[in-house]
Amino acid sequence: MPFRLRTAAAGAVLAAAVVLPCPAVAAARPPAAAAGPSTTAAPGWSAAPTGTARTSFYLEGPAGSALTDRLAVRNPSDRPLTVRLAGDGDGGDGQRAGAWLAFGTAQVTVPPRTQASVPFTAAVPRTAAPGSHPAALTVTGPGARIRIPVRLRVTGPTLSALTVEHVAVTRRGSAAVIRYTLVNRGNTALRPQVAVRADGLFGTLLRRPARPLPDVLPPGARTARTETWSDPPALDAVDVTLTATAAGGAQDTGTAAYTAVPWGTGVAVALLLAAGGGFWAVRRRRGRSGRAAPTGDGGAGPGPDDGGGPPPHRPGARATAGTRPANGTGTRGAAATTTTGTTSSTTTVAKTGSGVRG
Repeated sequence: MPFRLRTAAAGAVLAAAVVLPCPAVAAARPPAAAAGPSTTAAPGWSAAPTGTARTSFYLEGPAGSALTDRLAVRNPSDRPLTVRLAGDGDGGDGQRAGAWLAFGTAQVTVPPRTQASVPFTAAVPRTAAPGSHPAALTVTGPGARIRIPVRLRVTGPTLSALTVEHVAVTRRGSAAVIRYTLVNRGNTALRPQVAVRADGLFGTLLRRPARPLPDVLPPGARTARTETWSDPPALDAVDVTLTATAAGGAQDTGTAAYTAVPWGTGVAVALLLAAGGGFWAVRRRRGRSGRAAPTGDGGAGPGPDDGGGPPPHRPGARATAGTRPANGTGTRGAAATTTTGTTSSTTTVAKTGSGVRG
């Protein structure tokens, strides 16, 4: 027992000797650390819309108006603060509404421990479409870049109109390419959706449901696009229909006819058509030459068989004529023709008989 007590007492003394210096060391460290130079480099400045409980700007007015608001830049440090101001044009509506934001100066210097109120203007163009035009205001300073949303709304009646134009289908190898153009005919930015359908002689060959396009179409803008048809028919007459829709009731349909003919068949049909045309031309030419052939002796005039008049006089022809006297004496005349050279003379010989019957 005495040995154990002495051992426990010695252990307690050693533990006290080790533990007691620790608080002193721990207490001495913070002053040493505080005495060194500070390495913290926080920005210490902020930018927000003026007023309270505002995290974004909201501006509303008609086209052609100038809308104003103020930005608060706070500098709590003991050094001057210089920041740069700019409008962010990526508003997502295709009209770059951020470019409408204008400042008196693109760079502002704020004195130490001061808050500056910086005015800016949103100059809405006269051609701006009614509706929402999101934008943003960016403030860039030492160690930070702050982006504040700006919600612009242009008042006025809205019109959503969309057309599908210049639809055409062409063959490209084993596939077909459908080309078309979308035009925004309204005064609002649209994000169209396009559905494709192809109908052949024996039913539907292609049917693609409407899917949104990746780009926004601003008012008055047009975009040319293509759709690839990977397995068109080899032989068929096809009607291709494209249907475009967008928010606000905008809708339009464009169609195109496409005749799929194999290359070999097309060449054979073309050769047959060419041969038929040549045969018809030869027959027509022969028919015209037959109708225009000469007649008679060189075609100088109609012959005897054509009803063109009495036959011409021919040398050496004989003619006979008989006469009967009116007194009934029964005298008969015989005509004899004597030909000398080319001159003909006729001599009448009279025969006398009784000729009288009782």
